[in-house]
Amino acid sequence: MFKDTKIRGVKYKKLTRHHDERGFFEEIVRDDEDIVKRFGQLSASKTNPGVIKAFHYHEKQDDIWFFPSGNARVVLHDIRSNSKTKGVTESFLMGEDNPSTVLIPAGVAHGYQVLGCQPVVITYLTTESYDPKNPDEKRIEWDDDEIGFNWSIENR
Repeated sequence: MFKDTKIRGVKYKKLTRHHDERGFFEEIVRDDEDIVKRFGQLSASKTNPGVIKAFHYHEKQDDIWFFPSGNARVVLHDIRSNSKTKGVTESFLMGEDNPSTVLIPAGVAHGYQVLGCQPVVITYLTTESYDPKNPDEKRIEWDDDEIGFNWSIENR
């Protein structure tokens, strides 16, 4: 079940893994969860260790992110001018060690950082198909002063 988060419209779901001697099974997104307004595209990408892919946002499309392999820190920042949570930043640890999925609404800047020594694979569902002639993708620098997120890893 998707749960509300600190940022209005963002939904997060901890996944349930069913293990046996053959491996595991988990449901990522279901049509009866009423989470996406429409299906646009399902994509996958691999990112190598030490990489930060941030920030970008969309004006029309929502994203649902899932990391089937590797581990990542996902960072969201609400830049929507009409949002009650404008300026709120939230992060999630996602991937093999924390199977989960997150709905990122249009207007929420997002990015991720690969954690550990293994690449991550991200699969993501979007509510719009990619249009190379008119891409719905706006970039913000990973170290943007207004967002002010500290990507460093603390030694604990």
